[in-house]
Amino acid sequence: MSQLRNIAANGLWNQNAVLGQMLGLCSLLAISTSVVNAVSLGLATIFVMGMSSLIVSSLRAFIPYEIRIPIFILIIAALVTVVDMAMNAWLRDLYLVLGIFIPLIVVNCIVLARVEAFAAKNPAGLSAFDGVMMGVGFVWVIGLLGAVRELIGQGTLFSGIEMIIPSASAIQILPADYPGFLVAILPPGAFFVLGLMVAGRNWLDYRANQRIHAQRAQQSAAAVAG
Repeated sequence: MSQLRNIAANGLWNQNAVLGQMLGLCSLLAISTSVVNAVSLGLATIFVMGMSSLIVSSLRAFIPYEIRIPIFILIIAALVTVVDMAMNAWLRDLYLVLGIFIPLIVVNCIVLARVEAFAAKNPAGLSAFDGVMMGVGFVWVIGLLGAVRELIGQGTLFSGIEMIIPSASAIQILPADYPGFLVAILPPGAFFVLGLMVAGRNWLDYRANQRIHAQRAQQSAAAVAG
């Protein structure tokens, strides 16, 4: 359980692929113009990461070290093809919106880096869990980024949800006459918001480290006094 907690903490926060390692920024910045677009791509990435980690870990004993990277990419590409064809068949409108960024999951550094760093060296169950947690870490970042950009840019949340649930509609958060802030949904807005998120994470980590140091200093002082 301790190992599972560590894997979850690394995926969600400590080694977060975006905020901690700055991986996968191309698709993250380009598609996070709304919550629906962002989370949809994130969920596709979770599936690919979890399944690719499971498959690579299960086959790692049979994969020659010298050609492991091409084989990893082939496995990832096969899974992305499944996702691409499934979305084209059942979520056609969303598929057209996400466009090239679904096939680009194949070359997303998050997927290949985690397969190489963890799945190729650990048991199948732990590898699948690690892949899913890394994917969830990606989803909450891209989802929050999309929510902030959509809210500031359009004053709504869940714009485009009708592409997934035909009976649903976007939620108007800000007044209906809100003119919108165009920069938020343009590429510069993505960089600004992501920069603030990275700064916020670093500040929280700094505060946590300060508290740990203070507690250790108090414990040391108590030990000396005792």
